[in-house]
Amino acid sequence: MSVTEAPDLKSRLEPYFAFVGPLVMILMILLFMGVMEPARYFRISNLNIILLDAALYMPMAMAMTFVITQRGIDLSIGSVAALTAILMAFLVKGYGFPAWLGVLSAIAIGALLGLVNGLVITKFRVPDLIGTLAMDLVYRGFALVLAKGLVLARFPELITGIGRGQIPGFLPIPVVIGIATFIGGALVLRNTYFGRYTIAIGSNPEAAEMTGIAVDRHKVYAYVLMGAAAGLAGVMLTGKLNAIQATSAPYFNLHVIAAVVVGGTSLFGGRASMIGSFAGVLLLSMMINALVTLRIEFFWQSVASGVVIISSVALYTWLQKKDRDGSGSMLEALRTPDNVKLFKLTAGLAAALVLFLILGFLFAGQTVPSG
Repeated sequence: MSVTEAPDLKSRLEPYFAFVGPLVMILMILLFMGVMEPARYFRISNLNIILLDAALYMPMAMAMTFVITQRGIDLSIGSVAALTAILMAFLVKGYGFPAWLGVLSAIAIGALLGLVNGLVITKFRVPDLIGTLAMDLVYRGFALVLAKGLVLARFPELITGIGRGQIPGFLPIPVVIGIATFIGGALVLRNTYFGRYTIAIGSNPEAAEMTGIAVDRHKVYAYVLMGAAAGLAGVMLTGKLNAIQATSAPYFNLHVIAAVVVGGTSLFGGRASMIGSFAGVLLLSMMINALVTLRIEFFWQSVASGVVIISSVALYTWLQKKDRDGSGSMLEALRTPDNVKLFKLTAGLAAALVLFLILGFLFAGQTVPSG
């Protein structure tokens, strides 16, 4: 009779690494800002700004978790958000639609655009990356044609409330919406056939199809959900700014994908963490806010975001490799030559990030002389 050994602490913690990783980075940011700028960073007003910024990306990060888990990707969400918001503005301001109907129309139109993305990918067999990039150009072009360079502003109170309203004595309304979408996404991922099929398709699409799962249909479902979430984000962005234009939301796709990947959802499919995606959204919003608080220019913020993305993808790629090749404990896997090289590269990237931050801090506010 064999006795099964109880798993050690490291084995029990590894499944939660997707959440622990961004959580540790959040704590590092809090510690760093507690030393550098505690008075400005920990003000209630600044914490409210962080939450409002994160809330804008929460619905999209929830939906993108399903898309990436199925080995997909959607680069069109920024243009979907802009186009749906432009159409909502025309319906409400030009045709006198009630605000609530305009909001529902934006979400429905977003779902329709997501359906188009899904059909382009599954029926025409266009790779996700190319298909959604091409549709991004199409949707952005439609938004530019409709808006004709105008900035549409001054929306009804319902729309501005969705974007920046406050529940008295509680959280801002967009934060409540964002958290609610994550709770719903987590329940769907863990407790429904759609969630289980999503992980199965990402793990092995061929095996999933052989077991009777309609792979293409479920991929389309994920893109429809992604489009609806982008439409909701377009409404939230419009309400937050009380204005919208065709060029809005240019970096939505990169920010959302970064948050999901940093949170532990694998770009290679089959590994999903809804709570990790939530932590990833908070991490990126806190990091960008910290850079702004330190008066570091936008371009250095882009550099920092890129370094975080590269480091996170490299780390989770290593974790998946360890799962595939059956390496022993985490410490044993760390000692292999390939992983020693990986960590040296990661250390170099981190050192470059610190150097960039120092340079950005030193040159912040300086102007280049003209003439």
